[in-house]
Amino acid sequence: MRVALALGSGGARGYAHIGVINELRERGYEVVGVSGSSMGALVGGLHAAGKLDDFAEWARTLTQRAVLRLLDPSLTAAGIMRAEKILDAVRDILGEATIEDLPIPYTAVATDLIAGKSVWLQHGPVDAAIRASIAIPGVIAPHALGGRLLGDGGILDPLPMAPIAAVNADLTIAVSVSGGDPGTAATPEDREPRPSAEWLNRMLRSTSGVLDTASVRSMLDRPTARAVLSRFGATIPDGELAETDTDDIPETAGAPRLGSFEVMYRTIDIAQAALARHTLAAYPPDLLIEVPRSVCRSLEFHRAGEVIGIGQELAARALDG
Repeated sequence: MRVALALGSGGARGYAHIGVINELRERGYEVVGVSGSSMGALVGGLHAAGKLDDFAEWARTLTQRAVLRLLDPSLTAAGIMRAEKILDAVRDILGEATIEDLPIPYTAVATDLIAGKSVWLQHGPVDAAIRASIAIPGVIAPHALGGRLLGDGGILDPLPMAPIAAVNADLTIAVSVSGGDPGTAATPEDREPRPSAEWLNRMLRSTSGVLDTASVRSMLDRPTARAVLSRFGATIPDGELAETDTDDIPETAGAPRLGSFEVMYRTIDIAQAALARHTLAAYPPDLLIEVPRSVCRSLEFHRAGEVIGIGQELAARALDG
């Protein structure tokens, strides 16, 4: 059976796309077209280039320390992570692949931050299209390409169904990695810190002491930096660098306490969920696979093996149903 895939945005939860593709291949399905936003664009591009297995093998070796190093913290105002090192690793796997030469039609979706429009990238180097599509607002700096300043595709099109509408396929499948949790599992923000994150806390304390410069200490003490680090399960204890963010929403009875960055992430999640619903209404897929937001934090890229397995299990259930 010929399948067209739309792979949604969602940070590290996008590893689940790999599991979905693995399940399709094991059942003999042929992917004949793929579109993706953000992490969906990365996974989709690698699959279209025939390099997804190489990427998955590499991703499974990543540790928290390796992920932090690859994300490459930056002092730039446009994004606190440069992420060029992780793109270098992707380029090593991809080689010089160009979209027009791929054996499978592929579209990476990005957002023109100046024009305020969704952009379909269907020509040029695959790695450049991926780089543009993964530029998460406030986290990874936008990417200049073809005279346009491009940001994360999930800003306007978190589940890009339209690019695969004309694909000659027997089945269209949409994979959303921002689904609600039908069970009672805690959201990532509610979980207790992982014991394995203790090394990151120690590293941050020692690094802030060695690199005792105003710029470094200021960067680590920003509310945004604290929140990003918390998505790895690490914290910077109050008083070790400076005072905590005084703009945090105070905790009230029955309401969680959210920092400014968590508010931004939840706002983006809510907006993207609404946009995805409109997309699904306009371009209903034959099959929708939803991965709960609670499977991992957005930047827990060291959990590839676990999240890939969840994606494959959810795909199996959906295909059997």
